[in-house]
Amino acid sequence: MSDAASIELPDWAVVGEKRRAHIVRVVTVLMSWADTLSLGDVERRAWYDAGRWHDALRDAPDGALRELAGDCERPAEMLHGPAAAAMLERHGESREDVLSAIRWHTVGCAAWGRAGRALYMADYLEPGRKFSVADRAYLAAQVPNDFDGTFTQVVRHRLEWTLRERHELYPETVALWNTIR
Repeated sequence: MSDAASIELPDWAVVGEKRRAHIVRVVTVLMSWADTLSLGDVERRAWYDAGRWHDALRDAPDGALRELAGDCERPAEMLHGPAAAAMLERHGESREDVLSAIRWHTVGCAAWGRAGRALYMADYLEPGRKFSVADRAYLAAQVPNDFDGTFTQVVRHRLEWTLRERHELYPETVALWNTIR
């Protein structure tokens, strides 16, 4: 497995330099946790691939995202995960834990195993984000010590922000909360 600085994206990826830097930070966080948790090769690879592919279409045009995701209802910025999962499936990816992690990383998924939960946390906790820096760094440091407890806190943080900003709560997010509260 290559290190985070040399992450390879699929030839169909549409990412600018800022997005690529975010992807590198997410993968770096995931691999740090994987090392500390002494993950086996299969799970480690799933975390790595979920991290490197989760935003592969984040900078793609809205129309392409809608077509790939088959969704005309949700805001386009919510469709890069489902679109990337669809492209990965077209190109032969069959690991459901990886596909589910990527497909739902923006809203959450009640059926996730550790790969989806790890990606959800790493995407939120990566150190390049400028808000709640100390709180998020603290949470990131707690993941190897209390994976499930930290996951609950990350979901809570994201829900509180969504409610405070008066954004839509998606059914997947509510279902996720109802499985962990």
